[in-house]
Amino acid sequence: MPTAPAAAGALTPDAIGFLDALAIGLNATSPAYSLAAVIGPLVALVGVHAPGVMLASFVPMLLIASAFHFLNRADPDCGTTFSWVTRALGPTTGWLGGWAIAMTGVLVVGSLADVAVGFGLLAVGADGLADNTLLREALTVVLILLMSWLCVRGTEVSARFQNVLVLLQVLCLVVFAAVAVYRVYAGTGSLDAVRPSAGWLDPFGAGGPALTGGLLLGVFAYWGWESALNLTEETKDSANAPGRAGIWSTVVLLATYVAVAFAVVAYAGTAYLAGQADAEEDVFASLAREVLGGWDWILLLAVATSALASTQTTIIPASRTALSMARRRALPGAFAHIDARRGTPSTSTWWVTGTAIVWYVVIHRISENALADSLTALSLLIAFYYALTGIACAVWYRRRLLRGPGPFLLLGAGPLLGSAMLIWLLVESVGDMADPSNASSSTAWFGLGAPLVIALFLAGAGVVLMLLRRAASGAFWRERPGVAPEASVRRA
Repeated sequence: MPTAPAAAGALTPDAIGFLDALAIGLNATSPAYSLAAVIGPLVALVGVHAPGVMLASFVPMLLIASAFHFLNRADPDCGTTFSWVTRALGPTTGWLGGWAIAMTGVLVVGSLADVAVGFGLLAVGADGLADNTLLREALTVVLILLMSWLCVRGTEVSARFQNVLVLLQVLCLVVFAAVAVYRVYAGTGSLDAVRPSAGWLDPFGAGGPALTGGLLLGVFAYWGWESALNLTEETKDSANAPGRAGIWSTVVLLATYVAVAFAVVAYAGTAYLAGQADAEEDVFASLAREVLGGWDWILLLAVATSALASTQTTIIPASRTALSMARRRALPGAFAHIDARRGTPSTSTWWVTGTAIVWYVVIHRISENALADSLTALSLLIAFYYALTGIACAVWYRRRLLRGPGPFLLLGAGPLLGSAMLIWLLVESVGDMADPSNASSSTAWFGLGAPLVIALFLAGAGVVLMLLRRAASGAFWRERPGVAPEASVRRA
């Protein structure tokens, strides 16, 4: 059935369905890349309890995903956190939440595309080209531009592309995990294999700062599922399907992450993985050869397609948040432009793309460490706007919380608990990063851990831009917080 044409100045309605939204939510998290990026540092922090930390990280994600679902039912807006926090907590807080979402896209798009290029070259045996920094940087920029072009071409085109990529990477991950576990039990592993144990699911085994750092890595690994909700105005059954897609994305990710973490730790052992912590996603390149031998391209392809898919889907929330902000006059009106023929936010998409390319090139030229520090800073921004969303849900529905156990738990206690966990994690992480000797990066800038400096710089830039925009046009800041209509959620 052909998609209904978009009204003038509107996104294309009913462009995708629930399964498309689910695929986009999964691909936005980039499961294979996320696992490759965090498994080494995670094992270095918590040892064999890595699967347990991935399980514990799921809890706040599920609670916040529930908040996203119920807020979307009341206000299906492509700006998600920006729109909801503005209406629940006020324009200033909403603007900062929207800025955080936009900056997450800027921070990570270049890194994702760089990994897609690197692993893609390794998968086809072009190892020498993968080590050519200048060529890799050029191909990364070209790839970002290509993925942005697909986003502008149309949401249906993007969804079809994402459906293929999510099936491919999940299939590759399943093959890798199955072979790794088989070789552990068959005794044919080439590393220090360890038989899996149910005790690995205990996230408190390492305790203390190690758990805090591990949970922060877990938050990064799960981040991205809300891209399904940024497409709410373009999804069939917009009040329900995007929220359900977000929740189911976290559940599928839980199963994938715990299964692969068990397989990797069991096959490689903690000493090997901890020793590869500084290699980050490259640990999967070496593991692919150890586990699969000549078939190592299977895992390399999984990481490449994962990063490729996420490069595209990460542009979606940033661009549509900018669109929503412009519609409310929180950003200049040019960001609200929608391509009349394709029904996509072309201007905001290209602005996000351009900013992300500049950030990638500059940071990449500074050092590889700086690129990794950008990802750690990203986790702080994620925890911030997720926590804001949970609080906004409880405030928005505050008049419904005492109507029964369902509304109290699902609309109030659950989102607030998820927010409290993320705020605790945020505060602990900032404290750790303030001391470079405790930071997740060995790099120190201005006497602080580099990730904290990056996060503070972006936060400061956001405040300055907000004040400049408010001075130029204060219309948005005259909005007053409100609550959801009584009929917005019929049954919690």
